[in-house]
Amino acid sequence: MAGWPDPDSPLWTPELCWLLDRSIALVRADLGGHGWLPPGPALPRERGPAWRHLYVYAYLALVDVVMAYHRDHGIAAAVSWATLADLGRSLAVDRRMHREGWPVMQAWLTLHARGGLYELGRLQHHRGGGGGNAINLHVPESGPLTPEAVSASLDAARAFFPRHFPDERYTAFICSSWLLDPQLLDYLPEDSNIVAFQQRFQLEPYAERDGLDADVEVLRFVFRTLTTPIEALPRRTALQRAIVDHLSAGRHWRIRRGHFPI
Repeated sequence: MAGWPDPDSPLWTPELCWLLDRSIALVRADLGGHGWLPPGPALPRERGPAWRHLYVYAYLALVDVVMAYHRDHGIAAAVSWATLADLGRSLAVDRRMHREGWPVMQAWLTLHARGGLYELGRLQHHRGGGGGNAINLHVPESGPLTPEAVSASLDAARAFFPRHFPDERYTAFICSSWLLDPQLLDYLPEDSNIVAFQQRFQLEPYAERDGLDADVEVLRFVFRTLTTPIEALPRRTALQRAIVDHLSAGRHWRIRRGHFPI
């Protein structure tokens, strides 16, 4: 709130006001879209709250817009708020990461602000996120990834999209994630939730993804740090031990893509 863009705030230079207005306009112009938008320019966050949170204010300015879009599609307010609350989750992660996390999230959150993504129980479902006929699954940090919770979320999506987007036909769920790396099977017990999640998917041939380092993504999501030395990372869970042992052995993780029919 200290950096709120009031018209008379000395924190908001004409250039920052222009960027805020332009960011809001560009995202709003693609309301209902579900493709990835290019991120806005990186801002020196140490210059104060207006610089640090400009894209947060842009997101908040779009809440009423996307809520109206949801209402027009008959989407329950509970689903809307569960989806949009990912902003708070992302800011909490950024704080835990000592401000290392937000640059990745600012473009990600434009999906929520345009009606391109919905949180239905345990999973987030990205309309057309894997191509025209596929729903792209994302796994937020919101509790255990139990088979029961995953199945309930998938069933919710099977009912949700035909009801609220009847003109869009989806035939498959897809996911691109380090969670689908079969190398995890070398470390995790057979009854692991991650193993059960992997078993739902038919993996596609491995292909490197431009601009994404799987080792970095694993550290970001499992440990919420990009600067802690490997030997200093915690080893409290089977997954943490797997990540540390794998990287300590000079091996690397991979982001794998898989699918299964709806």
